[in-house]
Amino acid sequence: MVAWSSRRVVKKKTEEPVDSRAKHLFKMLVERYISEGVPVASKMLATQPGVDVSPATVRNIMAEFEAQGLVRSPHTSAGKIPTNLGLRFFVDSLLSIQPLNEAQVHQVEHELNPDLSPKELVESASNLLSHITHMTCVVTLPKRDQVSLRQVEFLPLAGNRLLVILVLNDREVQNRVIHTDREYDESELTQAANFINHEYGGLSLMSIREALLRSMQEDKDRMSTMMQTALDVATRAFEDTGDEDHQQLVVSGETNLLDFAGDSKTVRTVFEAFSRKGGILHLLDRCLDTNGIQLFIGEESGYDLLDEMSLVTSPYEVKGQLAGVLGVLGPTRMAYQEVIPVVDITARVLGAAMDYS
Repeated sequence: MVAWSSRRVVKKKTEEPVDSRAKHLFKMLVERYISEGVPVASKMLATQPGVDVSPATVRNIMAEFEAQGLVRSPHTSAGKIPTNLGLRFFVDSLLSIQPLNEAQVHQVEHELNPDLSPKELVESASNLLSHITHMTCVVTLPKRDQVSLRQVEFLPLAGNRLLVILVLNDREVQNRVIHTDREYDESELTQAANFINHEYGGLSLMSIREALLRSMQEDKDRMSTMMQTALDVATRAFEDTGDEDHQQLVVSGETNLLDFAGDSKTVRTVFEAFSRKGGILHLLDRCLDTNGIQLFIGEESGYDLLDEMSLVTSPYEVKGQLAGVLGVLGPTRMAYQEVIPVVDITARVLGAAMDYS
């Protein structure tokens, strides 16, 4: 099995073609390759409208591109295809991106209804991006410090167990069963829930967990019985909110990998990596350090499995704070001018919908 391994990546600086004619030829080559997926011959480029040089001159320019590491010749053809370095130069210097039109934006807004819960919104965003781009979409759920408690309720179960009902961010409801050291009657649990709702309602789960840990270190002899009961059951109810695993990942369109990944073994290994989630979550977490669109082409991601793929990501905000990341994983030969704006607008609409959810 191929390991989901990371490595330090040093990006190579592209040697930019100075000649505007050379840039025009390179742009045509990349666009033709992205569109058709086959090597592009110099003779074909020489016949395109606006190219007023001979095939020999085009071949000389292609040779310069190859010396700069921007193109290469597959062994099965004399034509050229862009390297990952060439694609990076194309995206950074030659790509023209148009914003989505009003109808496209309306479609995104319609799918990401603020009446949905945060998890439902993330699932909808992931499915929508996968449907629009025909690629694999990954979205992280909001970080736990973005998830706030609205209300908690405790119900007694048999065998020193309690059902914990958490209402989060107004709409999301979570049920957890916890084990306690003794049985609690309904009046104790009602008082405990009232105390927690009064003291911690509106705070993030991470903040509540930290406050509970501090309270546990205080002198219990100075606490009321009600407060001790509240702390006992609440610490168990919130004890796992600090786990990294709760930064969950929603993946849609995994089968689209079959359309562009090199072989079935690679697809199977990427599926396994998504199921483990650790590596891809680490990569997406890196995207939270910078606002706006980020693009990893091939080896730029730092993960061996993605060497022949590109990942376009954008963080989304909830109430002005970076909350999570969404991204589209596809071939390096993706239509960047189409994928980048749809990722950008989906991230913006997702964050806005969560502000009102």
